Amino acid sequence: MTTIDRAPPALVTLSPRGPVRGVALLAPGGRSTSTRRASPVNAAALRMYPFLLDLHRVGRDSGLAALQLRYRVRGYNDGDPVADVEWALSEIARRHGDVPVCMVGHSMGARSALRCAGHESVRAVVALAPWLPPGEPTAQLAGRTVVMAHGTRDRTTSPARSLAYAIAAREVCERLCRFEVAGARHAMLERGRVWQGLVRRAVPATLELRPWDETLLEAFALPSPAGCRVPL
Repeated sequence: MTTIDRAPPALVTLSPRGPVRGVALLAPGGRSTSTRRASPVNAAALRMYPFLLDLHRVGRDSGLAALQLRYRVRGYNDGDPVADVEWALSEIARRHGDVPVCMVGHSMGARSALRCAGHESVRAVVALAPWLPPGEPTAQLAGRTVVMAHGTRDRTTSPARSLAYAIAAREVCERLCRFEVAGARHAMLERGRVWQGLVRRAVPATLELRPWDETLLEAFALPSPAGCRVPL
């Protein structure tokens, strides 16, 4: 990882009305290489705010804290956002103690979240349009729940590679399913309500704040590769 003498990472935090029973940690996308300082109002960060607000709305009465990570820099580089996600998980434990965490990542953020899934507080990862180059590890997903989704028209990150990753990861996950969002590109602007609806159903369920949705249960139960190519 690069050595960066810039602003530390930070968390935009929306707290529940009562005690925190679970945390949704959102990790936005970025660039493959960049040491420019990350901004809370760049396109990648703005793309995740609707998910942050939606999770707060549906979870604030059941103890869900919704947090969005601001990275130190915009690029993945040699793993800079992975270190930032690790910092965020430690900061959540410092603030809230032993509470379960579900990470929601988009693109670079999904890659970073999946890399950090072995942290003791992490119950699940929701990976949206994940950037998954060949050779990404899966062992850290043992015992975790993973929900993935990829747009069929994504030309920025590879749906084929996320499919291959999902099939491999199913061997170690407690449960995993992957959805294909018909007609959607990388930015998740097409069929935005579908993307948000999936996150809204998955996150509270993984944290045991709400019962599982039948669509997700059915997807988990499908054998490979069907369970990794569920139309949405």
